[in-house]
Amino acid sequence: MIARSQELENFGHHLILGISGTSLSDDDKRTLSELKPVGVIFFAKNFLDGTPYEVWLESFKNLNDQIRQYTERDLMFMTLDHEGGRVVRTPLPITRFPYALLLRSYAQEVAKATALELKSLGINLSWSPVADIFSHPQNPIIGPRAFGLTAETTAEGVREYYRGLQEAGILGCAKHFPGHGDTRKDSHIELPILNLTVKELRLRELIPFKALIEAQIPLIMTAHILFPKIDPQFPATLSPAILKKILREELGFEGVVVSDDLDMKAVSDIFTQSGTVARAFNAGCDLFIVSRNINSLSIERTYQMAEDFADSLSKGSLDESVVTAAKYRIEKLLAVTPQYMIHTLHKNILQQHAELAIACCYQGSRE
Repeated sequence: MIARSQELENFGHHLILGISGTSLSDDDKRTLSELKPVGVIFFAKNFLDGTPYEVWLESFKNLNDQIRQYTERDLMFMTLDHEGGRVVRTPLPITRFPYALLLRSYAQEVAKATALELKSLGINLSWSPVADIFSHPQNPIIGPRAFGLTAETTAEGVREYYRGLQEAGILGCAKHFPGHGDTRKDSHIELPILNLTVKELRLRELIPFKALIEAQIPLIMTAHILFPKIDPQFPATLSPAILKKILREELGFEGVVVSDDLDMKAVSDIFTQSGTVARAFNAGCDLFIVSRNINSLSIERTYQMAEDFADSLSKGSLDESVVTAAKYRIEKLLAVTPQYMIHTLHKNILQQHAELAIACCYQGSRE
């Protein structure tokens, strides 16, 4: 039983887990203590809304302290989707910056301001920038979250934004590889299909990712999208043709590859099937997000994945060397990831950031 417990805990080295609310539930405590995830992802449900700044911040600090207590980890990835526009999880007075598409010349300055605010929340990894291109006007999920309408403007925007995060001490993550901007479907709801060839990706979708790889971005997030002209069987998250051949070999990315949320409907059913975790590792994934923000059964599914991981190792369908290499990449990054203390920001700083947000909107309205 002890050996099996250790096997399940080993999956935690590759897990970013969502927390149920503003305090830990019994399920949270059990999962954190048994799987010991290497990181957590926060959502609006983890913040006390409608309360004074000092009150919700103290509540969030207590939640963070509990997480570290139950995982028994000093070093963790404390993460947040914090792009601006509609993708903001935190209560006021944390600044509401506009969508990436409106940032233009302010991208680096906004990223620095955002990083300062994230650090005050104990966050050390932002799931940004979005490296997708707003190439399809009817895209239901990316749209103005992208930095541009073309590969070139997007590449310039993501490069500047990541530079701001990097200079201010926050990890960035390029998403969603190899590109989600041309879809008509939302992968939270169903599996999008893009009939693009590798050559077509090179001419557009891959350009912003290449710019970020050259800037040494440490993480890249996969897209839950099927590219049948590249891999007719598996979406990018499970495709060695996309993650190994294109991302690792062609583009030369040596950092951490993280899955998009496995609770998303595009792949959630696939990850209940035996052997899928091994397939994801073998395809090139190092780290897996289970947000528990969409699927109410995700605690059970998380344990299913941990069991599948352990079974695959014991049966030999997942080679220990693949897991060791993934763990090495994660631990190498974690070792240089700052662990920030939660603290209040002075009102003058927040006022300056609010004025910057207005300037971005004003610039956008004039163009």
